[in-house]
Amino acid sequence: MSSEARGTRQLEVQLTHVDLDRGGRAVLRDIDWRIRPGERWLLFGANGAGKTQLLKLVAGAVWPKPTGRGQRRYRLAGQWQHTPQEALGEIAYLGPERQDKYQRYGWNTTVERVVATGHFRTDLLLDRVDAAARRAVRRALATLDITRLAPRRFLTLSYGERRLVLIARALASRPRLLLLDELFTGLDTAYRERVRAWLEKTSRSSRPWILAAHREADIPRAATHALVLDRGRIVYRGAIARAPLAAWFARRRLDRPRPPARTGRVLARLSRADVHLDGSQVLHGIDFELRAGECWVLHGANGSGKTTLLRTLYGDHGVASGGTVYRDGIEPGVALETFRLRVGLVAPHLQSDHPLQLNVAEVVQSGARASIGLAWRASARERTAADAAMREFGVRRIAARTLAELSYGQSRRVLFARAAVGRPDLWLLDEPFSGLDPPTRAALLRALERRAARGAALVIATHHRDEWPLMATHELELRRGRIVYRGRRRE
Repeated sequence: MSSEARGTRQLEVQLTHVDLDRGGRAVLRDIDWRIRPGERWLLFGANGAGKTQLLKLVAGAVWPKPTGRGQRRYRLAGQWQHTPQEALGEIAYLGPERQDKYQRYGWNTTVERVVATGHFRTDLLLDRVDAAARRAVRRALATLDITRLAPRRFLTLSYGERRLVLIARALASRPRLLLLDELFTGLDTAYRERVRAWLEKTSRSSRPWILAAHREADIPRAATHALVLDRGRIVYRGAIARAPLAAWFARRRLDRPRPPARTGRVLARLSRADVHLDGSQVLHGIDFELRAGECWVLHGANGSGKTTLLRTLYGDHGVASGGTVYRDGIEPGVALETFRLRVGLVAPHLQSDHPLQLNVAEVVQSGARASIGLAWRASARERTAADAAMREFGVRRIAARTLAELSYGQSRRVLFARAAVGRPDLWLLDEPFSGLDPPTRAALLRALERRAARGAALVIATHHRDEWPLMATHELELRRGRIVYRGRRRE
């Protein structure tokens, strides 16, 4: 292909002195940045620094503040344009919000049709998938080695499997620029390696990408540049080799684990539990007992059944005939809600279930009754408990903001505060640290360890060893819906 022909297929973006406000609040200030063909950028910054909003600004999804000096330009086919309309279809933006949208609206079509929406550059597919679209879908799925998922329904997949499918959807759109927000969130080790390998291969292409990340292990060798944000301002922009990234990857403290709290009564028990979802068996013969004072780490590959196990304990899924579920205090005639009020639940689906127009205080107050949203006026006691939880988890200062205004990491802190309102004696945590920067992860781990030391029981599903609490006493490993290890924590 000639250099002239390649130029017509390339996209360049330039931001000059750009400001951005959301909800009347300054989010980005004086942004100068140029993304050229062949550049592969890493985007760093603490939760709330403005990374997601910067990606949306580049994508054309939000508009700069009209200051009279700021410019946002897109170069297509050799011509500069001052509005994003022409470029919108050439940019693929993949972030947690895209994944949450399928959960929020119940879009449960097959994986083939989800990826085909990328080919047609639409949210929903109203027509059949023609031969050309099927070829594009096959190529995209093969790139990530997930062709076997094509006939599956999207919402039956694990969180990590959904992420890979949405990467394939983005590739099927043949974009000229890829925007990847927290790409590695929810991926197990094997899937992370698969995605990293794909990113390494992109060095052969002139298509630029921008990857927002929080973990040192997520940095692909193919990256050429880095941009670091601090409170909405650029503090570094340039070659990755010179980027001051060490501060973002501070190691977690090496405290000695304190002795675990004395174990007490049984809070929950599964016996010979089989769980079926959407006509498929997800859990097979699970025997699991959880006592007060225990801290369990639940681990296994994407699709092994971790989320299903947690939601079965919580009461979202039933157990097939022949198996039993015991929950402390729940007897015939006692509502399941009585148990749920004593459980602190943090899970990705809660982040998508809550209406985006709710403010932080309302979301946290809803934890007092384990509800989604507020169908009542919170009592003075509930407001006081919510205020204390917001202070504990560092979201009191943003209490009046809506969920739509928050970063993914800030939203996750809100879920922790919501879970803490009822002072639960059992915490069920599904990938609770996804999308969080290192200081926030460390702070939340310390908060959980304090609660474990006071006798609360915890079950934490995670793919990362550095997210295991120091107080972890036991571990449960799943493989394809079956227990392969259950017992004391292994060193």
